[in-house]
Amino acid sequence: MEYGPPPLFNQGVSARARLAFFSFLAVLLIVIDARVNALDTIRVGVGVMLYPIQRALLWPRDALVQAGRYVTTVQNLTRDNERLRESAAEHAARLLQDDQLRLENARLRQLQGLRERIGVKTQMVQVLYEPRDRFTHKLVIDHGSSDGVRAGNPVIDEQGVVGQITRVFPMVSEVTVVTEREQSIPVEVVRNGLRCIAFGGAEPGTLELRFLAANADLSSGDAVVTSGLDGLYPPGLPVGTIARVERDVKDQFARVIVNPTGGVDANGVLVVLQVTAAPLPAPPHEDGRGEHPGRRSTRR
Repeated sequence: MEYGPPPLFNQGVSARARLAFFSFLAVLLIVIDARVNALDTIRVGVGVMLYPIQRALLWPRDALVQAGRYVTTVQNLTRDNERLRESAAEHAARLLQDDQLRLENARLRQLQGLRERIGVKTQMVQVLYEPRDRFTHKLVIDHGSSDGVRAGNPVIDEQGVVGQITRVFPMVSEVTVVTEREQSIPVEVVRNGLRCIAFGGAEPGTLELRFLAANADLSSGDAVVTSGLDGLYPPGLPVGTIARVERDVKDQFARVIVNPTGGVDANGVLVVLQVTAAPLPAPPHEDGRGEHPGRRSTRR
């Protein structure tokens, strides 16, 4: 028994007829498209009309893909930048270390050559630290009395005179630099051979040539070296360079300021000259009995 819609709702062509018609039409279009390619123009036109709709529908997907690519690119660039910074820091540290080692090797070679030229017994020492004393400028080295260091030994570097050993302990020693006020060195001016005494200057980090006539032949830039008259400092060691000469007509002496040549502020390795002061000559005697000229013998 078949059931169907009431006669009131039966209008138009039946469903079977419509199915058969559209099936025949589909097969006909397929055959025509396969035989004569008559639908290419229609297909192209439909594609053109549907393209904006396709792009609009694909925009959310493309936006998500582009955002993901952007985030990935930023992360990769950040990692690469961090790696490059680390690599640059490592290379910079290596370059600085290489430069420091190169400078240190050059200084050591200069010190070794200076030790060979001086001709006296020397000892290479290392600066341990600089005491925190605002009123004095001293250095502490890693050699003491057990190493043969004695009070009064001169201390130099590859540039010139640094100071003098003032205190000696068994394992360490204290060096007072030449710019301290209580220090003095017999020196001479290289240009004209003028001899004088260099004292620690009133200005921090300087020396002064005192007791020189106001008309003394001195000028800025003159090199000052040790004269060797004290028998302690070998002659010819660089001491400093004249910075300025102050002449006052009211004063009979000139004020000569000298900048030290030695590295009194930045030292790592120094050289101690193991020399002692030459003994003073014996006073002249009146005769062979060793009596002083101002004395008379009471023996008869």
